[in-house]
Amino acid sequence: MSDAPLYNTLKKHIQAKRASFHTPGHKGNCGFLPLDGRFDLTELPDTDSLYESSGCIRDSEEKAAAFFGAKYTAVSSGGCTLAIQGMLAAFAGAGSRVIFCRNIHRSAINAAALLGITPVWVTHRRDCGEGLPGRVSPEDIQAAIESHPDAAAVYVTSPDYYGCLSDIGSIAAVCRKYKIPLLVDNAHGTHLIAFGKHPVTLGASASACSAHKTLPVLTGGAWLNCNDESAIPAIKSSMALFGSTSPSYLTMASLDLAREWMEWEGIAAFRRLAETVSGLREVAVSAGFGLPRGECDPVRLTLLTWPMGMTGNLAAEYFRQHGVECEHSDGSAVVFILTPFNAESDIQRLRRAMQDFPKGIPLPFQSFSIEQLPEIKMSPREALLGRTSIIPTAEAAGRIAAEAACPCPPGVPVVMPGEEINEKCVNILLKTGITRINVIE
Repeated sequence: MSDAPLYNTLKKHIQAKRASFHTPGHKGNCGFLPLDGRFDLTELPDTDSLYESSGCIRDSEEKAAAFFGAKYTAVSSGGCTLAIQGMLAAFAGAGSRVIFCRNIHRSAINAAALLGITPVWVTHRRDCGEGLPGRVSPEDIQAAIESHPDAAAVYVTSPDYYGCLSDIGSIAAVCRKYKIPLLVDNAHGTHLIAFGKHPVTLGASASACSAHKTLPVLTGGAWLNCNDESAIPAIKSSMALFGSTSPSYLTMASLDLAREWMEWEGIAAFRRLAETVSGLREVAVSAGFGLPRGECDPVRLTLLTWPMGMTGNLAAEYFRQHGVECEHSDGSAVVFILTPFNAESDIQRLRRAMQDFPKGIPLPFQSFSIEQLPEIKMSPREALLGRTSIIPTAEAAGRIAAEAACPCPPGVPVVMPGEEINEKCVNILLKTGITRINVIE
């Protein structure tokens, strides 16, 4: 036995041979990627330079842009986090005001803090079903723009973790009307290009796409797609501000190969997969699970488990015992990421586990969303970079949050950095098991 704890743990997990319904999208089936340690190179005269690309990396980016129908595409081996950071820096810039949907990823919160961005929050409409965050509406985006005409950009997350899609086409139309760029965190939706539902197809100014989540890309591979020519000159310098000077050539090469695979085989493969997932949803409904309402990712499977009398976290353990590893679980749901690289045996194992799922008395569902947002007392930058201390949540009323506190469900932060924690926030956080919180001293 090797004396390497991480390696040993990973090896043990692999030996369990569970069906993978989580990231990365290749599901461990990397045989088609002709990459090995010899390709783990660095920036050399003939291998180009990521942030000053003028050779093979630039050629790879141009092919990706043509595939997505974007005016410009930048490669990231620093994950979607780097793409989000670069997107906000290039389009909004330091000291600006940005309209954000409330289910923002922490990488965007951190980027806003580092750039000194002032957020304007737009809450979601509860239109996806109990236990799910819901969608941001074009009408609410328009109202936020009209109330804050100095906003530099609108930033939304779609699809969300559960696969629910906001109406990006209509939101993009609102943004064009007011001449404000629409930025989309499309981390979980790179593959939506196969269905005509990709944000840049629908009119977004830019999208950050975490390719490794659903495509056969090594972890950390992402693209920043841009459709606004005025922002293109700033993108690479913005990404260089945050990114490593030692990008992974293995990851970048896997992005190149995945784009090629998508052009040759992937589009058709994802469309076939959508038919499979449609069948799985029928099985789920027959078994008694709930499903998200409204338009969703055609290949994301989210099961609401509270109608079956079980929390999502307990359901995830049930599936694990049946050889199925999900992507996410919380108090009300389990989320499965399917890709064309799931074997038919994986699909059959998941189908059987759903059919055999024990049905109990539906759990009483309690909403943990907050109707009126907490009062902003300082900027996210001041809160995240200030002197802080961790205290019991029960004692936090009146204090200023130094972190985003996010209960599951619904996966939307109750309080953001710089907001005052009120009694309602305290009650919700305690009910969802968040007993300690980081606050400003």
